[in-house]
Amino acid sequence: MRSATDSYSVTAKYYDGAYAAKQDLVDLPFYLELAEQISGPILEVACGTGRVLLAIARKGIEIHGVDNSRPMLKILENALALESQDVGHRVTLHEGDMRDFRLGKKFPLIIIPFRPMQHMHSVEDQLSALTTAAAHLSDGGILAFDVFYPKFDVLTSRMGEEVMEFEWKSSPDSTDIVRRYFRRTRSTRSIRFSTSRFFIAHYVAAS
Repeated sequence: MRSATDSYSVTAKYYDGAYAAKQDLVDLPFYLELAEQISGPILEVACGTGRVLLAIARKGIEIHGVDNSRPMLKILENALALESQDVGHRVTLHEGDMRDFRLGKKFPLIIIPFRPMQHMHSVEDQLSALTTAAAHLSDGGILAFDVFYPKFDVLTSRMGEEVMEFEWKSSPDSTDIVRRYFRRTRSTRSIRFSTSRFFIAHYVAAS
């Protein structure tokens, strides 16, 4: 999974802006409601830059977050530094691979929001990730996660073409527009971010 991990050294910088602009990403209310019902503590597997984790912590709920990407966790740590002390004290971060990390702690709720399971490309990896979740789940606890429902006609269409997914402002007060493009090939998916100032391209494993 090294290529996917390394790709986040680039993606982390744009992740929050990109997915804030993704209008069909509507999972946050579901996870917030579930977190409030359970109350905590909660474990979020593959917490990334904290899109869900921070929202839960702001609700007064203790939460642990685990991710294998140091660049993504760095973004989250910087965001936590801007939060109130109350929010910061509710959050504990860990660096680890969802296939094999162990905290030695049980949780009444474990969440894997968005698409971390899509990075588990083999059945072995999928089972390892679920075994990790089971190892941290208290008796009667809940595991909640979502996965991408594939539209195979879309996945195989426009092969080799570069397609713009969406665009967003690089910051609220900036005039720079960042655009995210992708190009599908048989073995990889190329993702390109561009603004008026720079161009970046990298490759991640196909999902």
